[in-house]
Amino acid sequence: MSEGDVASAGRGATALDPAAGTRGRVVTLRDIADEAGVSISTVSRVLDERTPRSGNATAQRVREVADRMGYRRNTVASALRRGSTGTIGVVVPRLTDAVMAMVYEAIERAARARGLFAVVTTSGDDPDDEREAVETLLDRTVEGLVLASVRLDDDLPARLRTAGVPHVLVIRTDDVSPSSLGDDEMGGWLATRHLLDLGHERIGLVTGPGFASSARDRLRGARRALEEAGVEVPEGWVVGDGYRTEHGIAAAERLFAGPDRPTAVFAANDNLALGVMAVAHRRRMVVGEDLALVGYNDTPVVANLSVPITSVRVPFDQIATTALDLLLSPGGRGGVRRAMPTLIPRASSGRPLR
Repeated sequence: MSEGDVASAGRGATALDPAAGTRGRVVTLRDIADEAGVSISTVSRVLDERTPRSGNATAQRVREVADRMGYRRNTVASALRRGSTGTIGVVVPRLTDAVMAMVYEAIERAARARGLFAVVTTSGDDPDDEREAVETLLDRTVEGLVLASVRLDDDLPARLRTAGVPHVLVIRTDDVSPSSLGDDEMGGWLATRHLLDLGHERIGLVTGPGFASSARDRLRGARRALEEAGVEVPEGWVVGDGYRTEHGIAAAERLFAGPDRPTAVFAANDNLALGVMAVAHRRRMVVGEDLALVGYNDTPVVANLSVPITSVRVPFDQIATTALDLLLSPGGRGGVRRAMPTLIPRASSGRPLR
């Protein structure tokens, strides 16, 4: 290692493993040297992946101590010192979800425009899998991370901030790390205000998962629109706990179970809206006539159905461009940047009731 490498590595490296004895704090070469009873320069030489791997007893002891303490070399900083890798790591819950596929494609376009390459991995909305995905990307010397997988109960962003790993959150936020997303509260307000303007007061709300900031904020916006209009929604008409089509189906079965049902539904994403539409069809309800329906994200499929679905369009390319600006800006600009969504009215929300 060069003197710069030793000095930087001595200041710290990423330790994201919660089981590590350091409890997630930054592990330094000095920590390892003290524990192993050797000098910092010895630790530097042993852990430098650019040099041949030594098999002597001292080197083995240093590696064992480093593993036990949860040490992870700051590959991002090292790569930047040696020269840009040109690679951005992206983590999404899944690529079978149209929104997440659209998000990744937007990030890839924004990265390509800067001469960078974006590589993606999935986490399945599982914190352990997310952390493993991040570890894998860091092992491959990505220059920074773009996370579309963060949960409100997730401590990964805090760990990345502590470890000094360049990262930005997209679509979701923890309200602390640099974030680029749509204004979900405004989007929820626009969707619900549209239904109110059409004359509906019996409005059901099909929400997303409680761990996602997007679901929290869309529900908050919907409730604000209802409160401003003086319209109360029974708590039994606020249902849902996920973003998949099956969650929309389960929510709609509850909403439409009895004779007292909503005349309109705002679904917190298009998958949920498709689930609501499927249940309405089984119950011989005509969407756009018997039921007004609004979704969210304006995924390509919703405009091409027999009854096209009104949806809130999110500017994914703008969000991706802002995310890379935040990630790559000198000095690491922070803050939460929200892009303005747009309501796209279609046949599913029907005509005014009055």
